[in-house]
Amino acid sequence: MTTIHPTAIVDAKAELDDSVAIGAYSIIGPNVKIGARTKVGPHVVIDGHTTIGTDNVFFQFSSIGGPPQDKKYAGEPTRLEIGDRNTIREFCTFNLGTAQDEGVTTLGNDNLMLAYVHLAHDCRVGNNTVFSNNASLAGHVHVGDWVIMSGFAAVHQFCKIGDHAFVGMNTSLTQDVPPYVLLSGNPAQPHGINIEGLKRRGFSREQINDLRNAYKLLYKSGLTLDEAKTALAAAEAASPASAEQLRLMRTFLDNSTRGIVR
Repeated sequence: MTTIHPTAIVDAKAELDDSVAIGAYSIIGPNVKIGARTKVGPHVVIDGHTTIGTDNVFFQFSSIGGPPQDKKYAGEPTRLEIGDRNTIREFCTFNLGTAQDEGVTTLGNDNLMLAYVHLAHDCRVGNNTVFSNNASLAGHVHVGDWVIMSGFAAVHQFCKIGDHAFVGMNTSLTQDVPPYVLLSGNPAQPHGINIEGLKRRGFSREQINDLRNAYKLLYKSGLTLDEAKTALAAAEAASPASAEQLRLMRTFLDNSTRGIVR
Protein backbone atom coordinates (compact mmCIF):
# COMPACT_ATOMS: atom_id res chain seq x y z
CA MET A 1 0.00 0.00 0.00
CA THR A 2 1.33 3.46 -0.94
CA THR A 3 2.51 5.39 2.13
CA ILE A 4 1.63 9.09 1.82
CA HIS A 5 2.17 11.45 4.74
CA PRO A 6 -1.02 13.30 5.70
CA THR A 7 0.58 16.67 4.91
CA ALA A 8 1.73 15.66 1.41
CA ILE A 9 -0.27 16.81 -1.62
CA VAL A 10 -0.56 14.18 -4.34
CA ASP A 11 -2.67 14.96 -7.37
CA ALA A 12 -5.38 12.38 -7.99
CA LYS A 13 -4.13 11.93 -11.56
CA ALA A 14 -0.57 11.02 -10.52
CA GLU A 15 0.35 7.35 -11.02
CA LEU A 16 2.15 5.87 -8.03
CA ASP A 17 3.08 2.24 -7.51
CA ASP A 18 1.55 0.71 -4.41
CA SER A 19 4.98 0.51 -2.74
CA VAL A 20 5.90 4.20 -3.14
CA ALA A 21 6.45 6.35 -0.03
CA ILE A 22 5.81 10.12 -0.03
CA GLY A 23 7.13 12.24 2.85
CA ALA A 24 5.73 15.20 4.74
CA TYR A 25 4.79 18.37 2.80
CA SER A 26 5.91 16.94 -0.55
CA ILE A 27 3.91 17.83 -3.69
CA ILE A 28 3.34 15.43 -6.58
CA GLY A 29 1.83 16.82 -9.79
CA PRO A 30 -0.85 15.32 -12.05
CA ASN A 31 1.45 14.07 -14.82
CA VAL A 32 3.94 12.27 -12.58
CA LYS A 33 4.52 8.51 -12.67
CA ILE A 34 6.59 6.87 -9.91
CA GLY A 35 7.73 3.24 -9.93
CA ALA A 36 8.01 0.58 -7.28
CA ARG A 37 9.76 1.12 -3.95
CA THR A 38 10.77 4.70 -4.72
CA LYS A 39 10.95 6.90 -1.62
CA VAL A 40 10.26 10.63 -1.76
CA GLY A 41 11.38 12.48 1.34
CA PRO A 42 9.81 15.56 2.93
CA HIS A 43 9.45 18.92 1.15
CA VAL A 44 10.11 17.53 -2.35
CA VAL A 45 8.27 18.91 -5.39
CA ILE A 46 7.87 16.58 -8.40
CA ASP A 47 5.94 18.11 -11.26
CA GLY A 48 5.70 18.20 -15.05
CA HIS A 49 5.49 15.15 -17.30
CA THR A 50 7.93 13.24 -15.11
CA THR A 51 8.46 9.48 -15.13
CA ILE A 52 10.50 7.89 -12.33
CA GLY A 53 11.56 4.24 -12.20
CA THR A 54 12.05 1.84 -9.31
CA ASP A 55 14.07 2.00 -6.06
CA ASN A 56 14.96 5.68 -6.25
CA VAL A 57 15.46 7.83 -3.15
CA PHE A 58 14.77 11.58 -3.11
CA PHE A 59 16.00 13.55 -0.13
CA GLN A 60 14.34 16.71 1.13
CA PHE A 61 13.97 20.04 -0.70
CA SER A 62 14.59 18.89 -4.28
CA SER A 63 12.67 20.34 -7.25
CA ILE A 64 12.12 17.68 -9.90
CA GLY A 65 10.42 18.22 -13.26
CA GLY A 66 10.18 21.99 -13.14
CA PRO A 67 9.93 24.09 -16.32
CA PRO A 68 13.16 24.71 -18.27
CA GLN A 69 15.08 27.87 -17.44
CA ASP A 70 14.83 28.85 -21.09
CA LYS A 71 13.11 31.93 -22.53
CA LYS A 72 11.93 29.90 -25.53
CA TYR A 73 9.88 27.53 -23.38
CA ALA A 74 6.19 28.16 -23.97
CA GLY A 75 4.61 25.44 -21.83
CA GLU A 76 5.03 22.55 -24.25
CA PRO A 77 4.41 19.09 -22.68
CA THR A 78 8.08 18.14 -22.55
CA ARG A 79 9.40 15.43 -20.25
CA LEU A 80 11.82 14.33 -17.57
CA GLU A 81 12.68 10.62 -17.34
CA ILE A 82 14.56 9.13 -14.38
CA GLY A 83 15.61 5.47 -14.33
CA ASP A 84 16.15 3.06 -11.44
CA ARG A 85 18.17 3.00 -8.19
CA ASN A 86 19.21 6.63 -8.22
CA THR A 87 19.94 8.62 -5.07
CA ILE A 88 19.05 12.31 -5.28
CA ARG A 89 20.23 14.31 -2.30
CA GLU A 90 19.09 17.67 -0.93
CA PHE A 91 18.22 20.72 -3.07
CA CYS A 92 18.71 19.09 -6.49
CA THR A 93 16.98 20.70 -9.49
CA PHE A 94 16.18 18.63 -12.59
CA ASN A 95 14.30 20.43 -15.39
CA LEU A 96 12.06 19.27 -18.22
CA GLY A 97 13.27 19.20 -21.83
CA THR A 98 12.43 21.74 -24.53
CA ALA A 99 10.73 21.52 -27.91
CA GLN A 100 13.91 22.84 -29.54
CA ASP A 101 15.70 19.55 -28.72
CA GLU A 102 14.14 16.09 -28.34
CA GLY A 103 11.84 17.32 -25.61
CA VAL A 104 13.24 15.19 -22.80
CA THR A 105 15.80 15.36 -20.00
CA THR A 106 17.05 11.94 -18.90
CA LEU A 107 18.88 10.44 -15.94
CA GLY A 108 19.78 6.74 -16.25
CA ASN A 109 20.30 4.12 -13.56
CA ASP A 110 22.43 3.79 -10.40
CA ASN A 111 23.50 7.43 -10.23
CA LEU A 112 24.46 9.32 -7.07
CA MET A 113 23.50 12.99 -7.26
CA LEU A 114 24.71 14.92 -4.22
CA ALA A 115 23.31 18.16 -2.83
CA TYR A 116 22.52 21.10 -5.11
CA VAL A 117 23.17 19.26 -8.39
CA HIS A 118 21.50 20.93 -11.37
CA LEU A 119 20.46 19.14 -14.57
CA ALA A 120 19.18 21.69 -17.06
CA HIS A 121 16.76 21.10 -19.91
CA ASP A 122 17.54 18.39 -22.47
CA CYS A 123 20.52 16.97 -20.58
CA ARG A 124 21.22 13.25 -20.92
CA VAL A 125 23.07 11.55 -18.08
CA GLY A 126 23.99 7.85 -18.33
CA ASN A 127 24.46 5.21 -15.66
CA ASN A 128 26.67 4.83 -12.56
CA THR A 129 27.73 8.47 -12.45
CA VAL A 130 28.60 10.50 -9.35
CA PHE A 131 27.81 14.21 -9.26
CA SER A 132 29.31 15.88 -6.20
CA ASN A 133 27.83 18.92 -4.47
CA ASN A 134 26.89 21.84 -6.73
CA ALA A 135 27.93 20.17 -9.98
CA SER A 136 25.86 21.83 -12.70
CA LEU A 137 25.01 21.07 -16.32
CA ALA A 138 23.70 23.74 -18.67
CA GLY A 139 21.18 22.78 -21.34
CA HIS A 140 21.67 19.99 -23.89
CA VAL A 141 24.74 18.47 -22.15
CA HIS A 142 25.33 14.72 -22.65
CA VAL A 143 27.21 12.76 -19.97
CA GLY A 144 28.26 9.13 -20.45
CA ASP A 145 28.43 6.21 -18.03
CA TRP A 146 30.72 6.06 -14.97
CA VAL A 147 31.55 9.78 -15.15
CA ILE A 148 32.54 11.57 -11.93
CA MET A 149 31.74 15.26 -11.61
CA SER A 150 33.51 16.85 -8.64
CA GLY A 151 32.10 19.66 -6.52
CA PHE A 152 31.23 22.96 -8.23
CA ALA A 153 32.15 21.66 -11.69
CA ALA A 154 30.15 23.52 -14.33
CA VAL A 155 29.51 22.49 -17.94
CA HIS A 156 28.64 24.79 -20.85
CA GLN A 157 25.56 24.01 -22.94
CA PHE A 158 25.83 21.40 -25.70
CA CYS A 159 29.04 19.86 -24.32
CA LYS A 160 29.57 16.09 -24.21
CA ILE A 161 31.49 14.12 -21.56
CA GLY A 162 32.60 10.60 -22.48
CA ASP A 163 32.39 7.41 -20.42
CA HIS A 164 34.73 7.04 -17.40
CA ALA A 165 35.88 10.68 -17.51
CA PHE A 166 36.76 12.49 -14.27
CA VAL A 167 36.04 16.22 -13.94
CA GLY A 168 37.87 17.89 -11.06
CA MET A 169 36.58 20.34 -8.47
CA ASN A 170 35.69 23.89 -9.65
CA THR A 171 36.32 22.93 -13.27
CA SER A 172 34.79 25.11 -15.98
CA LEU A 173 34.06 23.07 -19.11
CA THR A 174 33.33 24.72 -22.45
CA GLN A 175 34.38 21.86 -24.77
CA ASP A 176 33.87 18.11 -25.03
CA VAL A 177 35.74 15.63 -22.81
CA PRO A 178 36.84 12.34 -24.44
CA PRO A 179 36.21 9.06 -22.60
CA TYR A 180 38.65 8.09 -19.81
CA VAL A 181 40.23 11.57 -19.57
CA LEU A 182 40.88 13.23 -16.20
CA LEU A 183 40.83 17.01 -16.21
CA SER A 184 40.47 20.03 -13.98
CA GLY A 185 40.92 23.78 -13.91
CA ASN A 186 39.38 26.98 -15.19
CA PRO A 187 39.67 26.75 -18.10
CA ALA A 188 39.77 22.96 -18.03
CA GLN A 189 43.07 21.21 -18.78
CA PRO A 190 43.64 17.45 -19.32
CA HIS A 191 45.92 15.62 -16.86
CA GLY A 192 46.01 12.03 -18.12
CA ILE A 193 43.46 9.25 -17.92
CA ASN A 194 41.28 8.26 -14.99
CA ILE A 195 43.54 5.38 -13.94
CA GLU A 196 42.16 4.89 -10.44
CA GLY A 197 38.59 4.78 -11.69
CA LEU A 198 39.49 2.26 -14.41
CA LYS A 199 41.21 0.02 -11.85
CA ARG A 200 38.14 0.08 -9.62
CA ARG A 201 35.96 -0.98 -12.55
CA GLY A 202 38.10 -3.98 -13.44
CA PHE A 203 40.03 -2.73 -16.46
CA SER A 204 43.11 -4.88 -17.04
CA ARG A 205 46.66 -3.53 -16.86
CA GLU A 206 46.95 -4.03 -20.62
CA GLN A 207 43.80 -2.05 -21.29
CA ILE A 208 44.91 0.78 -19.01
CA ASN A 209 48.33 0.91 -20.66
CA ASP A 210 46.71 0.99 -24.11
CA LEU A 211 44.47 3.85 -23.02
CA ARG A 212 47.47 5.73 -21.62
CA ASN A 213 49.17 5.35 -24.99
CA ALA A 214 45.97 6.57 -26.69
CA TYR A 215 46.02 9.63 -24.44
CA LYS A 216 49.61 10.31 -25.46
CA LEU A 217 48.66 10.09 -29.14
CA LEU A 218 45.89 12.58 -28.60
CA TYR A 219 47.59 15.00 -26.24
CA LYS A 220 51.38 14.52 -26.21
CA SER A 221 52.44 13.55 -29.73
CA GLY A 222 52.03 16.88 -31.50
CA LEU A 223 49.61 15.29 -33.99
CA THR A 224 46.65 17.16 -35.39
CA LEU A 225 43.26 15.83 -34.34
CA ASP A 226 42.77 14.07 -37.68
CA GLU A 227 46.25 12.54 -37.46
CA ALA A 228 45.56 11.42 -33.90
CA LYS A 229 42.31 9.73 -34.97
CA THR A 230 44.19 7.86 -37.68
CA ALA A 231 46.79 6.76 -35.14
CA LEU A 232 44.04 5.64 -32.76
CA ALA A 233 42.48 3.53 -35.49
CA ALA A 234 45.84 1.83 -36.04
CA ALA A 235 46.23 1.24 -32.28
CA GLU A 236 42.73 -0.24 -32.16
CA ALA A 237 43.60 -2.71 -34.92
CA ALA A 238 46.86 -3.67 -33.19
CA SER A 239 45.36 -4.13 -29.70
CA PRO A 240 42.54 -6.71 -29.68
CA ALA A 241 42.26 -6.68 -25.87
CA SER A 242 41.58 -2.93 -25.90
CA ALA A 243 39.88 -2.55 -29.28
CA GLU A 244 36.45 -1.82 -27.77
CA GLN A 245 37.82 0.86 -25.44
CA LEU A 246 39.91 2.52 -28.14
CA ARG A 247 36.97 2.45 -30.55
CA LEU A 248 34.85 4.24 -27.94
CA MET A 249 37.39 7.06 -27.78
CA ARG A 250 37.74 7.31 -31.55
CA THR A 251 33.98 7.32 -32.10
CA PHE A 252 33.58 10.05 -29.51
CA LEU A 253 36.13 12.20 -31.35
CA ASP A 254 34.26 11.67 -34.62
CA ASN A 255 31.00 12.83 -33.01
CA SER A 256 32.35 15.80 -31.06
CA THR A 257 30.49 19.01 -31.89
CA ARG A 258 32.23 21.62 -29.73
CA GLY A 259 35.80 20.41 -30.12
CA ILE A 260 37.59 18.58 -27.33
CA VAL A 261 39.45 20.00 -24.34
CA ARG A 262 43.03 19.89 -25.57
